[in-house]
Amino acid sequence: MKQLTTLQSITLAAGAILMAAGAILYIVTWQWRGISCWLYLAGAIAFATIGAMQTYQGRNIVVRRLKRIQALAGLLFVVAGMLMVNDTYQLTAPLFEGRHVAYVNYLYNKWVLLLLSAALIQLYTTLRIASELEKDKKT
Repeated sequence: MKQLTTLQSITLAAGAILMAAGAILYIVTWQWRGISCWLYLAGAIAFATIGAMQTYQGRNIVVRRLKRIQALAGLLFVVAGMLMVNDTYQLTAPLFEGRHVAYVNYLYNKWVLLLLSAALIQLYTTLRIASELEKDKKT
């Protein structure tokens, strides 16, 4: 794996912290939703961008596949942030004018599903990549 620079490592950690803080604040407080959704989205963009910059130059097909799956998780994090902003400001609600039930069914609070899916994918791929790289070192 390509080593991240110090600035990239700090940005990755800051993105993860912003994502966690934004999601927790969004769930816990009503007053901070306007700020917390943007905190989460900024963190998700930073986390996904730096995660995509950490490339793998080796020949292990499994690690290459896992890195592509990890990029998908980053994309899901960003889309979850966009849906969180949409829930806060209801930007797409006019598209569902007169069909409030359809809006709730299709978009409202769906960011939670994407966030959970992305977090599980990220956790799985991180652990598997570490395991595969350890195997490569031993052989």
